[in-house]
Amino acid sequence: MKTYENQGNKDTRSGFGAGLTELGKNNENVVALCADLIGSLKMDDFKKNHPERFFQVGIAEANMIGLAAGMTIGGKIPFTGTFANFSTGRVYDQIRQSVAYSDKNVKICASHAGLTLGEDGATHQILEDIGLMKMLPGMVVINPCDYNQTKAATLAIAEYHGPVYLRFGRPKVANFTSENQKFEIGKALHLQDGKDVTIVATGHLVWEALEAAKTLNEKGISAEVINIHTIKPLDAKAIIDSVTKTKCIVTAEEHNHLGGLGESVARVLSQHIPTPQEFVATNDTFGESGTPALLMEKYGLNANAIVKASEKVIARK
Repeated sequence: MKTYENQGNKDTRSGFGAGLTELGKNNENVVALCADLIGSLKMDDFKKNHPERFFQVGIAEANMIGLAAGMTIGGKIPFTGTFANFSTGRVYDQIRQSVAYSDKNVKICASHAGLTLGEDGATHQILEDIGLMKMLPGMVVINPCDYNQTKAATLAIAEYHGPVYLRFGRPKVANFTSENQKFEIGKALHLQDGKDVTIVATGHLVWEALEAAKTLNEKGISAEVINIHTIKPLDAKAIIDSVTKTKCIVTAEEHNHLGGLGESVARVLSQHIPTPQEFVATNDTFGESGTPALLMEKYGLNANAIVKASEKVIARK
C-alpha cells in the first residue's frame, strides 16, 4: 500500500498566489484583477511586483468579469480573483455571456469555496459552484487538492487557451503532492491501487480519501484512490478502468451531491459500465457558521464518512 507524507499543512489559496507570482515573472501577458480581496486571494506579490498589470476593481465583480473579457481581445491572459460565491453566483450572467459564449481566455480563480470557508456561514459557503461552471459550454473546471497542486494548476491554465474555473480554499490542509509536479488538465491521478473499491475524490477530500484508504486497509479492504483534479473535462477512461476491476465506487467532494463530481461520474457509469456508487457530499443543503473541521464532520465530508460509504457500496456489489 503506497503511503503519502504530509509535508506540512498549507492553504490552497497560497498555492494560487505562488503560481500567480511565478507567472508574473515569466509571462508578460498575464494580468490580474481583484474585487477588493487582495490579501485573501494572496495576490499581494503580483500587485507589488507588477502594478501596471494589476487592476483593483473594488466590490464590483460583474465589472471585473467584463473587464477581463475585454482584455483578452488585446492578447492578455486575465486572472480574476475573489471568493467562490462572488466568482460564480454573483456574476453568472457575465460569465455566461461575456466569457463562455464568447470563448474568452479568462481564468476565473475562486477562493474560499465550500464549507471550509468556516465561520462566515451559509451566505458565503457556496456548494453549487462546480455545477454552475461545468454546465457552461467550453468551460474547464479544476479543483486541486493541496498547495503544490494548486500552484501547478495555476501555471498550467495560463498555457491553456480558453475559459477556466479554478477552485481552491481558505483553510490549511495537508500538502502531500510533488513540489515540482507537471499538471495535466483532464488527466486523473492514480494515487493508490486497490481491488475492492474505487474512491475518486477532488479538492480537500483527496487527502481524506487517502486517510480513509488506510483505515479500510486495516479492515482488510483494498481501496483504489484517484485524484480527480479536473472535473471538466472528466477523465472517463480512468474511472471506467478502475471500476472494471473494483466493481463499485465512492465519489467524495466538498460540494452539493447535485451537480458536482459525483453526478459527472454517475453519467459516465450509466453510459459505459453501470456500477454501484455512493456519494460523499453535502445533501442538497446550505452550510452554516462553524470551524472548518466541525462543519466537515457534521456534514459528513471526511475520512470517516468515506470509510462508511465504501463499506456500504461494497455490500451492494
